[in-house]
Amino acid sequence: MGSVVPCPTPLSAVRHPAFARTPRMVAPRSRRKTISGAIGRCAAYGESERRVFLGPPLTYKRRGIDGKAERRMGESEATGPLRGIRVFDLTRVLAGPTCTQMLGDLGAEVLKIERPGAGDDTRGFAPPFIAGTAESAYFAGVNRNKKSITLDIAKPEGQAIARRLIARCDALVENFKVGALARFGLGYPDLRDDFPRLIYCSITGFGQTGPYAPRPGYDSLIQAMGGIMSLTGEPEGPPQKVGVPVADLFAGLYGCTGILAALCERAVSGRGQYIDIGMLDAHVAWLANQGMNYLATGKDPPRLGNQHPNIVPYQVFPTADGHVMLSIGNDPTFARFCENFSLSHLLSDERFTTNARRVENRGLVTDTLTPVLQRHPTAWWVEKLEELKIGCGPINRLSDVFADPQVKARGMVFEMPHRALPEGTQLRLIANPVRFSETPVNYRGPPPALGEHTDAVLGGMLGIGQTELARLRAGNVI
Repeated sequence: MGSVVPCPTPLSAVRHPAFARTPRMVAPRSRRKTISGAIGRCAAYGESERRVFLGPPLTYKRRGIDGKAERRMGESEATGPLRGIRVFDLTRVLAGPTCTQMLGDLGAEVLKIERPGAGDDTRGFAPPFIAGTAESAYFAGVNRNKKSITLDIAKPEGQAIARRLIARCDALVENFKVGALARFGLGYPDLRDDFPRLIYCSITGFGQTGPYAPRPGYDSLIQAMGGIMSLTGEPEGPPQKVGVPVADLFAGLYGCTGILAALCERAVSGRGQYIDIGMLDAHVAWLANQGMNYLATGKDPPRLGNQHPNIVPYQVFPTADGHVMLSIGNDPTFARFCENFSLSHLLSDERFTTNARRVENRGLVTDTLTPVLQRHPTAWWVEKLEELKIGCGPINRLSDVFADPQVKARGMVFEMPHRALPEGTQLRLIANPVRFSETPVNYRGPPPALGEHTDAVLGGMLGIGQTELARLRAGNVI
C-alpha cells in the first residue's frame, strides 16, 4: 500500500457541502467506504484547494446546509481541527455549554441562542463575579469562543429566523426538557427532512426514553441517583456529593464525543443523525471499576473515604504537618517503598506480600504505615518518594493548584481581553487541556455579553437590515 500524504485540511473540509458537489467525495450508502478511505481522499486536497472551496482565512466563503454561499464574519482565525464547522447552540447552565465550549475551542463557530432580556441562567449564578464586573464567574467558565444571539424561539418569527440559521449550521445542541422544542417546530423530527446533513444532539437528565424521560435533570440529583454519592465520603459518614458537578461535565463531554463521531460518519455517508445523551446514562457509564466491582460480586461497594477499593496502599496518610497522597500501584513499588523506609520485614509477611492480600488486610496495612508517614512533614515525603519513583503528592487547595509549577508550565490558565474590564486588564480563564501538534486550540472570543453578536450574525449571515432588526427588537423577537 502506497504512502499517504498528510492532509493539512480539517475533516470538516471532507464533509463540506461545497465538496459534496464532487461525487467522489461523498459516496451513497450503498457504496459507503471507511473513514480511512475518506481521509485518504482528503489527502488529495492541499491548502490551495481548501481555499478554493472555503476562501481565505477570516472571510472565507462556506455553504450552509441549504446550499447558499455565505461569508463568515471577521474574527480572529480559528486554528483548531473543527474550523469551518458551525454549531447552533440552544444550551444553557453547564452540561450543554460544556459540550459547545469544547466544540468552540476546537475551532467551531458557535452561535449561542439566548432569551431576550434574560439569557443563560448562569449569567445570574453569582457571587462570585469577575472582579470589577457584573459577569458571573460560573458563566465565564463555559462560554468562551461563542457568539451570543438573543432570539425568542417561542414566537413564530423567532422560529423562522432559527430555521434560517440552522440551515447554515452543521450541528445543533440543546438541553431542553424532552419534547419541549417540538412545541416550537425545532425538534429533530421537525428538522431532519429539511436539513438531512444536520447533526442534532440532545442532552437531558434521563434521555429521550424510559420512565424518567420527562423529569428534569440536575447534577446533584444525578449524583444521588447514579450511585456516586454512595461511594464517596468516609465509611461511617453520610453519602457525599463530589465537589464539582461531574454529572453535568461528563454528559457534556460525552455529547461532544458523539458529535465528533457523527461528523466523521457524515464525511462518509453525507447524512446527519440524532444523538441522545442522558445524564444518568453518562453517570452510570463512568462508574468504571466500582460499577464492575458490583457486577462481578452482586455486592454494593462500601464507602472507603480516600482509599482505593482495589489497590492498597493507595490513599491519604497523615504526615508530621499535614497529609500526603500515597499511590502504590503494584507489588514491586510496594517492595521498593518497604526497602527504603525500614519496612523490609513486611515483605516476608504474607498479609503484605501481594496487592490482593493487602486489600484483604486493608486495616492492618493502614495502621502499620500511618505511624511511619507521621514521622516526617509532607514536603520531605514528596521529595523522597519522587526520588524513588513512587506515586505521591500533597493535598492541594485551589490556590496551590494554580501556583503549581507544572500547572503553570502547561499553561492551564490563560488571559484574554474582556469588554467589561478596564483597558489593560485581562480576564483569567482555565485553558482547554487538549494539545494538538498541527491544529492547536485557540481562544478567539471572551464570554459574550447577552446579545452581543445579534446584529452582526443576523445582518451578516442572513442579510437582515437595520430597519428590520429594529422592528424585531421592538417586538421582543430579538
